[in-house]
Amino acid sequence: MSVRDEIIWRSGIIYIIMIILAVILLVRIIIMQSVERNKWESLGEKYVYRTDEVRATRGNILASDGRLLVSSIPYYSVYMDTRSTGMPPELWKKNIDGLCTGLAKVAGIRSASAWKSLLTNERKKGERYLLIRRGVDYEMLKNLRELPLFREGQYRGGLIAQPENKRIFLNGDLAVRTLGYISKNPDGTRVGIEGAFNRELAGKNGKVLKQRLTGGDWIPVNNAGSIDPKDGNDVVTTIDVELQDVATTALKNQLRKFNADHGCAVLMEVATGDIKAIGNLKKTESGDFLEVYNYAVGESTEPGSTFKLPVLMAALEDGVADTNDIVDTGNGAVRFYNKVIRDTKEGGYGRITVKEVFEKSSNVGTSRLIYQHYKDNPGALIERLRSMKLDQKLNLQIPGEGDPFIRRPGDKLWSGLSLPMISHGYEVRLTPLQILTFYNAVANGGKMMKPRFVKEIRRNGNVIRRFNPEVISHSIASSRTIKKARKMLEGVVEHGTATNLRGAAFKIAGKTGTAQIALENKGYKTGSRVYYQASFVGYFPAEEPLFSCIVVVNSPSSSVYYGNLVAGPVFREIADKVYSTYFFKEFTPVQEEGTSPAMPDLGNGFSDDIRTICRGLDIKYSRDGSDSWVVTREESEMIKIIPLKVQDELLPDVRGMTLRDALYLLESMGLRTEFQGRGRVKKQYPEHGTRLQNGMIVSLDLGV
Repeated sequence: MSVRDEIIWRSGIIYIIMIILAVILLVRIIIMQSVERNKWESLGEKYVYRTDEVRATRGNILASDGRLLVSSIPYYSVYMDTRSTGMPPELWKKNIDGLCTGLAKVAGIRSASAWKSLLTNERKKGERYLLIRRGVDYEMLKNLRELPLFREGQYRGGLIAQPENKRIFLNGDLAVRTLGYISKNPDGTRVGIEGAFNRELAGKNGKVLKQRLTGGDWIPVNNAGSIDPKDGNDVVTTIDVELQDVATTALKNQLRKFNADHGCAVLMEVATGDIKAIGNLKKTESGDFLEVYNYAVGESTEPGSTFKLPVLMAALEDGVADTNDIVDTGNGAVRFYNKVIRDTKEGGYGRITVKEVFEKSSNVGTSRLIYQHYKDNPGALIERLRSMKLDQKLNLQIPGEGDPFIRRPGDKLWSGLSLPMISHGYEVRLTPLQILTFYNAVANGGKMMKPRFVKEIRRNGNVIRRFNPEVISHSIASSRTIKKARKMLEGVVEHGTATNLRGAAFKIAGKTGTAQIALENKGYKTGSRVYYQASFVGYFPAEEPLFSCIVVVNSPSSSVYYGNLVAGPVFREIADKVYSTYFFKEFTPVQEEGTSPAMPDLGNGFSDDIRTICRGLDIKYSRDGSDSWVVTREESEMIKIIPLKVQDELLPDVRGMTLRDALYLLESMGLRTEFQGRGRVKKQYPEHGTRLQNGMIVSLDLGV
């Protein structure tokens, strides 16, 4: 074989081998790309890249006026990439001393020299994810970002800040059980508004791609597949911060004064059922009082004398008794089988009317009246009470409601004593909020409203869902019975068991309650001590009720335990605050006869229109400035016209304006509006001074 042929033969062999290798490689690539694709992708995810969740920022819980009650505050874990690819050696040498001096001042932990030693050593090792400090707040992070080297950014300066959100209550422990939480334990206990509205608050988590570094640490990398988190929505409650503070403080002072175990106070708006304040306090081992359980919502107990209202209303509604009927209470004691029921007044009240039986809270009078008329048909009383929705849960917006209970004929423990015991609030169980809801219905002309804790869901300041007031029953009783019930409630304060609440600038109507507490299976007495529950529930102003309230104090000192003395003062303090906060702000006083007529209320609005009205009515006025939009103030016998400051970036104050003026001003600023009612603007949301946002919707409530 010639040399030429040998070269060709050898080249051919090499060529064939290359073709075979190429085919094998191509086949292997095809197999890896198709058949084994998932396998290699998962290995790549595991050993090179991984996709982590980025938790969304949880939405805020707001008070009725938009103020923050619960929010997520960002905290950060700060790391340093000492071998960042964008950090040249000369930049490191130039700034390392200044960085370490700054770290000693801002982050603390160690001295400047110690920081320099640490960072230098870790850079030599090639550390890409060195922990600087955990739990860094935004203010500290801002200061860290201004330090030498770090101010160059993540890729040149090596600063890495990973956010971690922390849930905080901005008003301390005010209403914390109602605001609630979601526990981190395996069962994920959900409490209060936080738990009930978790889906709305939680938002939607995002995704971020991370790369594995030498040493096992992971660092985020830019990637088109990353998904930004969608932050949660805000939940707007019905709670008024000022009134919540008053209710909690007044309750705490009274619990401490009477050495009580626990108690609650709830303030409700009559027309809507809105919960304006709700306090629940329990005495701790240290002697302080904290919110550890929502007693108003969850504690179902025998209410005692506050239950006399529905019982006597049942008798009135059935026509078996009237408020002027006479009841003989005798010497203040009556025996039913082996049980003696007594009145608190020694010697009894003698012969008194049904109205006086209620005002004086006579156990003897109530039990005799009810037993006399229902002993042959006790089921009729129970069915009447059930028709008033007293045996039904309220289906609240938050979890944990206690079960109501009214013993019925045929029950295992029903006896001849059941009827007289039920008449004054035993052998029944209700929560404080269930009792308040009934009294609120009486104040509301018979219409029973469902208690409302949350009124809106908002996203970026815009309302995306409303929870309108709900009616449980349009009429728990006839208007005739409701009117008589309200007169009886007014009589309790005027000349009954709660005269210590009389004499306010407004009239209060309500009922005292003092009940012995049954301790599980131990009965009503433990050793020589009897435990009591003192309560007062009612509404104000009595003539035109706007708010209802209940106060319950559990296990006060044995020497003083009556509802008027223990619970009544808390009710009065809350009512006084409401009066001073709301009545003067929201309601116009009635003009008394014989006084000179007041200046007309010109409201606020367009300057030219207001001046035209003043001239037409021959009203003297003074004008400050030449602004188009103004507010008016009455001074002596003239109207003062004051400029309304309108700033392009802030929401203006349109309260007091006609709907026409308010719509013109808001829509000229590119805002959308929605409104309800008639007359002038009484309330607006968001509040004036809020920074304007694209797509913002302004809600207006009108009133005459």
